[in-house]
Amino acid sequence: MPDINKLTIHETRDLLDSGQVSSVELTKRFIERIDSVDPSVKAFVTVSSDVAIMQAEKADKSISQGKQSYLTGIPIQLKDNLCTKGILTTCSSHMLKDFVPPYDAHVTTKLQESGAVLIGKGNLDEFAMGSSTENSAFYSTRNPWDLERVPGGSSGGPAAAVAAGECLASLGSDTGGSIRQPASMCGVVGMKPTYGLVSRFGLIAF
Repeated sequence: MPDINKLTIHETRDLLDSGQVSSVELTKRFIERIDSVDPSVKAFVTVSSDVAIMQAEKADKSISQGKQSYLTGIPIQLKDNLCTKGILTTCSSHMLKDFVPPYDAHVTTKLQESGAVLIGKGNLDEFAMGSSTENSAFYSTRNPWDLERVPGGSSGGPAAAVAAGECLASLGSDTGGSIRQPASMCGVVGMKPTYGLVSRFGLIAF
């Protein structure tokens, strides 16, 4: 299998569908990558390894039955202001450091329905109020291209995680540039959908 930090979703889809790699193998490789580089980059607040492996096993079963979607088996991070049932959701704030939502955000549900693998939650400026990811209550995320520089924000963890090859994609949130600016600063693609196109249910607001 090629270096995981150089794969695109499209390339990974071909590998999964052709049986050259399983989602479980892929997910374990990304967890190893996170363990290796995230102590320096600090893109993750939570790594949901056990949940990810279970979801990867389910994805492999779907692929074997020919029931996969484009995202089935793909390891994806979520910004930590998007609710994930049973998984810590902190908004990078001590106020919510122990908050485990009893429900999923709409986008979390859609990703799970597609068979995506939730590998963890991304660091952000506290309650998404910032543009550098230095304002997280836990630690500052670093730009993987130069650890002395910031990744932008407030979705700095998601942008840095993708740039560092810790996941294939990450879901952020954007009001005034919070996806687009860190994506630009980390050298990855960031998209803000048309306002109202994607439900904001379960996105924790300031």
